[in-house]
Amino acid sequence: MSRVLTLLTHLHSVAGPVLMLLYPLYASVMAIESPSKLDDEQWLAYWIIYSFLTLMEMVLQPLLEWIPIWYSLKLLLISWLVLPQFRGAAFIYQKFVRAKIKKFAWARGHDHVKTANH
Repeated sequence: MSRVLTLLTHLHSVAGPVLMLLYPLYASVMAIESPSKLDDEQWLAYWIIYSFLTLMEMVLQPLLEWIPIWYSLKLLLISWLVLPQFRGAAFIYQKFVRAKIKKFAWARGHDHVKTANH
């Protein structure tokens, strides 16, 4: 039983980098090479959100250490962001991030920020 538990622990540890970095890296390269702009939006949105999440995780690390299931919750969130069935990253970007960027750009006088959906 302890070997199974050890194996599951190692799989859990490997799942993070594969899900958070390797698959998105591969999918981003494929998106650049494809003629569709829809997948470009998904992966650009993913990297924006992943970067923000990583920065927030660095700032909140002392608090997150007290949440024992944080890594598992993060894996679930990243899964939702990454998996093409959900297109979570594009959803978060369109519903939340885009409005903040437009507001910030407008306040700074940058009129070249796109207002139409891609």
